[in-house]
Amino acid sequence: MVPPMRVEAGHAASVEGNPSSPPVLKWWLEATMTLAFYIVYSAIRNQFGSALGDSVRRRSYENALDIIGIEKAIGLYHEEWIQQRFLDWEWFIVFWNVFYGTFHFIVTIFVMVYLFLRFPARYIFMRSTLAVTTASALIGFALYPLMPPRLLSNCASKYGDCRPGHNYVDTLVDPGGPWSFESGPMEAISNQYAAMPSLHIAWAVWCTIGLYPVLKRRSTRFVIATYPALTLFSIMVTANHYWIDALGGLASVALGLLLAPRLSQFLPGGVRRSRSTSTVSKG
Repeated sequence: MVPPMRVEAGHAASVEGNPSSPPVLKWWLEATMTLAFYIVYSAIRNQFGSALGDSVRRRSYENALDIIGIEKAIGLYHEEWIQQRFLDWEWFIVFWNVFYGTFHFIVTIFVMVYLFLRFPARYIFMRSTLAVTTASALIGFALYPLMPPRLLSNCASKYGDCRPGHNYVDTLVDPGGPWSFESGPMEAISNQYAAMPSLHIAWAVWCTIGLYPVLKRRSTRFVIATYPALTLFSIMVTANHYWIDALGGLASVALGLLLAPRLSQFLPGGVRRSRSTSTVSKG
């Protein structure tokens, strides 16, 4: 019989380290928290952009010129060239419009549900990571409004205070996709200058981090590993982001990974740290 071993309560007693005692999670509580979080996030996000009018639009346009200037300075301004190469392939553009407008949600929800059902301990950590990642994006939206490439094409004709010369096309309008920011209620309630950071990239990387370690087949690992790269292509060919926005998305994920262990302690299913010690018997 091995004598009891004293360890600090916390990670040693966490569900990640003790798969025989999986956390008890209630699906309805998780769904309610997720929905409530996204509603609050969307309401806050939409207050920092288009709804604020001309002053924010001008700032977002100036910031767009700065981003383009940085990319040109380092010789990596290719978004306009990439889109122009594929604009004549209408079916191809429509596919990426659908990819941009739907996969962002479908894949993320699938990963959350899959981890919840199969790997609840991992789900707790990844849930907290996603919450911090998404919430941190609000800081970027508020402090750095950024006009996406697709709006540069008609900014001069629509508002009169932007310089012409950009050849981007808003592909969500022409040839179209599942929805468009230019349509009625969507234009009124959405923050069209919430481009930095790119949550499409942030969520795609989150999906890869969450799924890759638990997948066993090479084919499924390959698919989830390439998902962020496909997302990067989609945000550029549809002119919804600059590639630098993707770096902002990576920073948001990094912050999420850093703060997730602490946040997990205060959410359902998490293990709270204690300064006291616990006794773990081994025999």
